[in-house]
Amino acid sequence: MDMLRVILEPHLESVLQSTGVKSQHWRSMLVRSREHDQGDLSLPCFPFAKELGKSPVEIAEMIAQALPDDPALGEVNAVAGYLNIKANPQWLAEKVMNHHVRIGDAFGKKPANKEQILIEHTSANPNGPFHVGRARNAILGDTLVRLHRLHGNNVRAEYYVDDMGKQVAVLAWALENLSSQDVEQTLENADSVNPKWQGKADHERVRWYQAAQAIRQDRSDKEEIEQEIGRMVHASEHGDEDVLQSFQDAFQPVLDGMLATLERLGISFDTFTKESMFVTNGDVGKLMEHFKTLEIHGVADNGAEFLDLGARGLKGKTEFFFRRGDGSSLYATRDIAYHMWKWKQCNQLINVLGEDHKLQAKQVGMTLAELGEKVPDVLFYSFIKLPEGKMSTRKGNVVYMDDLLEEAQAQATAVVRELHPDYSEAMISSISEAAGTSAVRFNIIKVSPDKGFTFRWEEALAFEGGSAPFIMYSHARACSIARKCEKEGIDVQANLSRTDAVPPAEMPKGMIELLRTICVHPDVLSKAVNDRRPHLFANQLLQLATSFNSFYRDCMILKDGELDVFNLQLSEIARSLMRTSMEGLGIVPIEQM
Repeated sequence: MDMLRVILEPHLESVLQSTGVKSQHWRSMLVRSREHDQGDLSLPCFPFAKELGKSPVEIAEMIAQALPDDPALGEVNAVAGYLNIKANPQWLAEKVMNHHVRIGDAFGKKPANKEQILIEHTSANPNGPFHVGRARNAILGDTLVRLHRLHGNNVRAEYYVDDMGKQVAVLAWALENLSSQDVEQTLENADSVNPKWQGKADHERVRWYQAAQAIRQDRSDKEEIEQEIGRMVHASEHGDEDVLQSFQDAFQPVLDGMLATLERLGISFDTFTKESMFVTNGDVGKLMEHFKTLEIHGVADNGAEFLDLGARGLKGKTEFFFRRGDGSSLYATRDIAYHMWKWKQCNQLINVLGEDHKLQAKQVGMTLAELGEKVPDVLFYSFIKLPEGKMSTRKGNVVYMDDLLEEAQAQATAVVRELHPDYSEAMISSISEAAGTSAVRFNIIKVSPDKGFTFRWEEALAFEGGSAPFIMYSHARACSIARKCEKEGIDVQANLSRTDAVPPAEMPKGMIELLRTICVHPDVLSKAVNDRRPHLFANQLLQLATSFNSFYRDCMILKDGELDVFNLQLSEIARSLMRTSMEGLGIVPIEQM
């Protein structure tokens, strides 16, 4: 809790100096308490033992007794060598109310700053429908964009379009050379297009791609086909406009379909940059010529050229190839040109990549450093799995995101209909769509990116706790309080402006916990943004929803027609904070569930 730290540090410095502690390292040791019940801040006293010649237990007790009285300090306890400090609830209440008046409806939200941040994420090959294997990249990337914006940063969400790779060439060849009958005959033993997605280009065109992949393995003229696809790739890498246009015509409808799927999850992009741009504008050619002048430049037996990153300390695959023997560039070359271009667009650059791209990211970073460029930050993530037997899979064990979202809505519909049989079908459909997509997002966000996990419906859609529906229900409950007050003839907005509302002298536990949670909220947002760890904020929002429900249990807002103004104001601050935080995570803040 940074607002408490500002008050506490001068007192601690004075006490520690008087006891003989000379080092200032204790400042970094003063951290948020590991367990919420222990306190708001904790200081381990073990490092002082040798310097002071006392046990950590004695030191913690000595500091606790020496701290002066301060309106901000509540409970101060020495436990097993730790100094635990809780803020005074009355002081917290004053801070919450003052902050709310000063900064409006989003406690902890800052005004936009001048730093330009570019976050590149998803960038999936546009050769078929968006599948679940790509979901974590898109959801984490979009969440990071949203959290930066909630934090007050200027952010641009970027999609790098792979418009000249072999996969796009295969799709373009198939659309040019295969008829619908050819495709159906080739895929007669495969799943057909789900009738739900008839007319959606990504689902339809992927069958041309799948058919071409099969033909490349089995048909008698497969060598000629391979040569033609290779020719197209080669031509694209030399900037052939006709070939690049055929690629564009092939993939754009697929990309549009993928983006429609992502839009259902609340994911959108500000800009799209094509890989081919760096070939056609000459950047790649200039870059390859510059590479030849570097000290670590090398040439392979087949004429291909590379940079020897082993000379700069890289272990394992040390050769960074940038030019083929025929003179054409590689994806890696164009990626470097792209990064150099991105750095001209921003002050901070963040890439979202799967853990299988760590070596590639290391090579890119070292090559950029060799060129005197800055190295981007990277959010790496592990992969998610679906429980076997829970959903049908297509060839290659692929589950399409469209099918997953349909399943999410169906699962949510069953839950909502059981909980609220009195709701209309239209309301059930609206709520279940919001709950289903939010559940998919949140169940991925709340896990640390470096941990793999299995997606389970019973966890994602649980209304009891730990899920998006639980948060959504808590927010809807807060909204219902304001509606009830209005129904009773109470002017909510007028009462929110009152300055005479004061908390009770003896606060209920639920009120204290809500105040503590609100006051730490901006600290967690800052850490989640700066450390690229969205799960920290997801779990903080869970804590906020849980604390609000405890407050709702312990604190009456309307009792026998009488309004408790302070409780109403605190409820509305919590509601507003839940709403902006849900938007920061891509959870739909509906007002009724």
